[in-house]
Amino acid sequence: MSTGTSFVIVGGAAIEGILSGQHRQVMDVIALAYRLHGQGDSINPDSYFLRFPQKPDARIIALPVYLGGEVNTAGLKWIASFPGNIQQNLQRASAVLILNDFATGYPRAVLESSLISAHRTAASAALGAGALSGGCRNVRKIGIIGAGVIARQTLDYLFADGWSAEEIAVHDLRSEDAQRLAGWINQKDRGEARVVGDSRASCEDAQLIVLATTAASPHLVDPDLFAHAPTVLNISLRDIDPGLILDAQNVLDDVDHCLKAYTSPHLAEIKTGSRAFVAGTLHEVLTHRLLPDPARARIFSPFGLGVLDIALGDFVLKAAQASGHAIEIDNFFASTARW
Repeated sequence: MSTGTSFVIVGGAAIEGILSGQHRQVMDVIALAYRLHGQGDSINPDSYFLRFPQKPDARIIALPVYLGGEVNTAGLKWIASFPGNIQQNLQRASAVLILNDFATGYPRAVLESSLISAHRTAASAALGAGALSGGCRNVRKIGIIGAGVIARQTLDYLFADGWSAEEIAVHDLRSEDAQRLAGWINQKDRGEARVVGDSRASCEDAQLIVLATTAASPHLVDPDLFAHAPTVLNISLRDIDPGLILDAQNVLDDVDHCLKAYTSPHLAEIKTGSRAFVAGTLHEVLTHRLLPDPARARIFSPFGLGVLDIALGDFVLKAAQASGHAIEIDNFFASTARW
């Protein structure tokens, strides 16, 4: 049994090396987290949002979690989202992840976590896309709305999972970001990317739509926008009008978590006073207890469960320790003996 007295740090450069090219392994780790959570072998309380009156678009979120099974680890993700950073060419999100020894409760590691967060988000989205699309990964068109780090990371996982398209239509309110993402896609040879001028042009006739914006309220409001029954990855959660939600087959990562904080599904619940529009969870789709409906848009809305961060953080920590990339801090705890 661990004494709980050692403490290590794993930095971003080491994590980048560990996760590079490991898309399938990461997706397997995320699928495991969904399985354990779906089986009830987790504790995933509500996230706590620290907001600032003088910076209304910024927030720092605390996600305390326990994940059982072979992970058997507790921890805390502390992630900041400051959208104004992009004006200075800084990434919007920054984060750390603390992992605790479950035998003693002692913190055993702190990991740079913006990479872990981006990878788990993208892997979750790729799992959802594959599960809801009936196995078809070679499509005519993919639509992208929001051309930031999460969109790029999600596409990286989609491409690694076999997705390709004749056309990839990219839209962002910042045209320079859309141009950069389109250029990155064209280097991947997974489809011909082009920048489009509005959201509708991105969504129109797209079999897969990726929403990765910082929108605070719905802007996709045209009632026929998803009439062609695409798979929609609602990663940013607040882009879609409740009317479109109500017309779709809605798959969430966790019902209670997603139906809060004025997400698009939460707005649909407020509008109807019911949760009847929720078909089920991704875990139910992955275990074939819920089948995708090809006649309607299939919208996957992942709230971003802390269990995913804990699972991937545990994977990264073990890999860092095995490869010698975990930095051990001597005498981090001044004293561990009671007497």
